[in-house]
Amino acid sequence: MEPIELAAILTGAALLASMVSVEVGISVALVELALGITLGNTFNLDPNATWLVFLAGFASVVLTFLAGAEVDPDDFRERFGASIAIGVVSFAGPFVAATLVALGPLGWTTKASLIAGTALSTTSLAVVYAVLVETGLNSVRVGKLIMSACFVTDMCTVIALSAIFIKPTIWFPVFLIVSVALIVLLPKFSPWFFGRYGDRVIEPEIKVVFAILLLLMVLGKQANGQAVLPAFVLGLVMSRHYQRHHEEQRRLRVVAFAFLTPFFFLRGGMNVSLAAVVANLGVLGVLVAAKMVPKLGLVYPLARRHTASNATFTTLLMSTGLTFGTISALYGLTAHIIDRSQFSLLVTVVVLSAIIPTAIAQRWFSPLGPGGGLHAPVPPEPSEILIGESS
Repeated sequence: MEPIELAAILTGAALLASMVSVEVGISVALVELALGITLGNTFNLDPNATWLVFLAGFASVVLTFLAGAEVDPDDFRERFGASIAIGVVSFAGPFVAATLVALGPLGWTTKASLIAGTALSTTSLAVVYAVLVETGLNSVRVGKLIMSACFVTDMCTVIALSAIFIKPTIWFPVFLIVSVALIVLLPKFSPWFFGRYGDRVIEPEIKVVFAILLLLMVLGKQANGQAVLPAFVLGLVMSRHYQRHHEEQRRLRVVAFAFLTPFFFLRGGMNVSLAAVVANLGVLGVLVAAKMVPKLGLVYPLARRHTASNATFTTLLMSTGLTFGTISALYGLTAHIIDRSQFSLLVTVVVLSAIIPTAIAQRWFSPLGPGGGLHAPVPPEPSEILIGESS
């Protein structure tokens, strides 16, 4: 299939997903994932087309940057302990459980089992951010805590994947130095740049962010690292700037959600092979339990302590997975650690964990009330949603 044909099909699917999302009242990210599964298994569409892999990868980095920019630094410092505690147990529980289950009952090799543990330990910052922004919960404390905890979980996942499998290249020091330099210098450089070139139809302020993120992607690839981690921290240090310039942030969001993120979520669904899943339903059930049971069981008590009335909502969103789960599984496949069937099972668990907990959380446990979502009223001020929460 020609690239333009695949692009036309996926763009049409993205439009349909937006319409369904508005009518049904659930996050467009979930609809795009479901449509990706349908398209990938009904038609001969290639999820590994070069342009699609690039756009999806870039979208994940942009989403991570935007998520970091939503975090209030003062709130993050105030609840640093809560973010670390929730994020670490959210990673450790499924990592240990999935690794042991794959190594024992499923009979996978040691390396394949570690890939399973790594892939299923994740929480999807991309999915969580998309849902929180669509519902307006990104601006309240419970939403900020969830995003901070998601980052901690994904940081643990990347560290585990890198420590166990990935061997950094000679480019890694360059990647590290450039990342730190950008994190330190961009907040100092941005007021002058945005003051001199910003607020124009040609959008230089968006272009400079995209150029920096693409530079991180290039260096990350050369170093065998991941650009999403410095991208989140970069967004975090830019959060104060965006607090003062909401319109710049809004325009960046518009570009991301209108053009980039649909390809990310559609491709995530297209990676699922229903034939492999149907042939291994028992294994799928075991892997789903290995991810979800530790997530729900370990995160909920901490969520009760730190978010009180929003504990279930927090726990469900912390149980999602997509970006790093797919990255980990894909690494295992390309390194010949797992086979295509194991890859399909892991990616299916990751995608299901992106769809089901998020849909339940949004439909029945949203802080906006039952069914709170795209049709919900504008959320109240942060202080109004803090009822029942401890800091």
